[in-house]
Amino acid sequence: MSDQIKFIVDNLNKEPFRKNYNLITFDSLEPMQLLQVLNDVLAEIDPKQVVDIREEMPEQTAKRMLSLLGILKYKPPGNATDMSTFRQGLVIGSKPVIYPVLHWLLQRTNELKKRAYLARFLIKLEVPSEFLQDETVADTNKQYEELMEAFKTLHKECEQLKTSGFSTAEIRRDISAMEEEKDQLIKRVERLKKRVETVQNHQRMLKIARQLRVEKEREEFLAQQKQEQKNQLFHAVQRLQRVQNQLKSMRHAAADAKPESLMKRLEEEIKFNSYMVTEKFPKELESKKKELHFLQKVVSEPAMGQSDLLELESKINEVNAQINQLIEKKMMRNEPIEGKLSLYRQQASIISRKKEAKAEELQEAKEKLANLEREVSVKTNQTREFDGTEVLKGDEFKRYVSKLRSKSTVFKKKHQIIAEFKAEFGLLQRTEELLKQRHENIQHQLQTVEEKKGISGYSYTQEELERVSALKTEVDEMKGRTLDDMSEMVKKLNSLVSEKKSALAPVIKELRQLRQKCQELTQECDEKKSQYDSCAAGLESNRSKLEQEVRGLREECLQEESKYHYTNCMIKNLEIQLRRATDEMKAYVSSDQQEKRKAIREQYTKNIAEQENLGKKLREKQKAVRESHGPNMKQAKMWRDFEQLMECKKQCFLKQQSQTPMGQVIQEGGEDRLVL
Repeated sequence: MSDQIKFIVDNLNKEPFRKNYNLITFDSLEPMQLLQVLNDVLAEIDPKQVVDIREEMPEQTAKRMLSLLGILKYKPPGNATDMSTFRQGLVIGSKPVIYPVLHWLLQRTNELKKRAYLARFLIKLEVPSEFLQDETVADTNKQYEELMEAFKTLHKECEQLKTSGFSTAEIRRDISAMEEEKDQLIKRVERLKKRVETVQNHQRMLKIARQLRVEKEREEFLAQQKQEQKNQLFHAVQRLQRVQNQLKSMRHAAADAKPESLMKRLEEEIKFNSYMVTEKFPKELESKKKELHFLQKVVSEPAMGQSDLLELESKINEVNAQINQLIEKKMMRNEPIEGKLSLYRQQASIISRKKEAKAEELQEAKEKLANLEREVSVKTNQTREFDGTEVLKGDEFKRYVSKLRSKSTVFKKKHQIIAEFKAEFGLLQRTEELLKQRHENIQHQLQTVEEKKGISGYSYTQEELERVSALKTEVDEMKGRTLDDMSEMVKKLNSLVSEKKSALAPVIKELRQLRQKCQELTQECDEKKSQYDSCAAGLESNRSKLEQEVRGLREECLQEESKYHYTNCMIKNLEIQLRRATDEMKAYVSSDQQEKRKAIREQYTKNIAEQENLGKKLREKQKAVRESHGPNMKQAKMWRDFEQLMECKKQCFLKQQSQTPMGQVIQEGGEDRLVL
């Protein structure tokens, strides 16, 4: 119980409660204050529970808290008979009832927040069936259920997105990268526009390019439509081929089979189909219905936490243990007749299982045969489409394979020659690109030199003249060109490449050493990091242990401090009593009569004497009362009789005055006499 209170106080002192309690102040809370603390914790879980319980009736408070605890699936300790005591304890704010509730709520606050949030949307309102007969109410209820299902799917998607690993920082980085890429594309488009504006008829060319793009898109759309139509045609041909194969097989079976074999086959098929319809399919349908009912029941229930799952697992284990015990008892009590029956039952169950397995194997074999027939028909159709002939068999197929092998060797040789040509073409193309780049650089340098010398345009005119002369020479020597110059250029380039490689060799060597050194440093860094992580984990565990020790020592310090204050109070009380005792002894021993009279003992003796005298007087008075009790009672009776007599005379006198005189009253010797 002390650990429970300690846990509650620690959590109440943290965010978001910040109560600043200690064990003594929390344990000394009144029932109303304790109920307010419980209500504050429930309000943190469900904001609708923010209420001041002083302004609410106790019955309403208990009803509200019990409903929320039921939604949160809190189960009070004990059995169902203790629910009345739990409700009563919750109403009066009993500590044995409130403490376990607070401990349970503070252990799983985040999980309960989620459950309370989902309960607002997933607890279904039960509408009576007589109201559902109204169309508007039924439509509204159906819309309500659809919205609930939509909320479930959206909540699952939201949870999956939260746990998927996408972070806002990554998304922002992607957005910033996309924006930078967009800016670069815009700049590139602007540069291209500036370059295109210098070209003649650029608007017309742009228009033609747009038309070309539209036509390409249309061509892609038409190609997609063509492919879809081909697929549809292929599926239709497959269906036709399948139907034709079935027709052929049926005709072949009808032509070759005898009536007896047909009847036998039909009887077997009827038996198999009747077994499937009467035994197998109903069992599967019943199992599917049970599974569907179970899944609907699982979906209708609210979300379960880890504690609920652990509780269900414990219940399942208990039920399994009980089942095993009952089976053992039954096996111990079994009689020989029941043993024989159980043997027959086992044999029957084994036979039924074998029957089901064979039926499933037969069904799978039929499906496999149908799939193979479909594949064979597809392959035959494909071969017909490719070649237009039937599938080859036997020697023809061997000759066809040998012919294909010879063609494949020729194809490989030709393919190798084409690859060599492609490689040489790529090399020449790269050489051409390098020469063009070099020529452009030289032209740029030449233009700068001409501008400095003041003869800009000289090279252009020179190039024009050279171009004209080159055209003339090209016309004259069209067939005299060879690849010697290109091979020489290639050799030069190869020599340049080898020179560059030789120049870069020491740099590459240094780079390799640096890479090796970088790998060593990264390996050392990883080792140091692993050491640091292990050391940090050890220090963290030591820190947590020290924090626990400090927490325990603080609690011990608080307990010792409370004990210290308690002992100080007891010491002060004892000192006061000792001082009073010493003063009493001094006053009692003193020779002064005044001080002696102030002594408590003297006062008590005086009071005792006075009380004894008073008791003596009261006893004497009691004795006198007892002695005079009889005569006094007699006298009191005489007075009561006298009072009645006087009352009677009064009534008679009043009656005489109010009525006519019926007689005569004579007074003689102080007495009244009535004479009729």
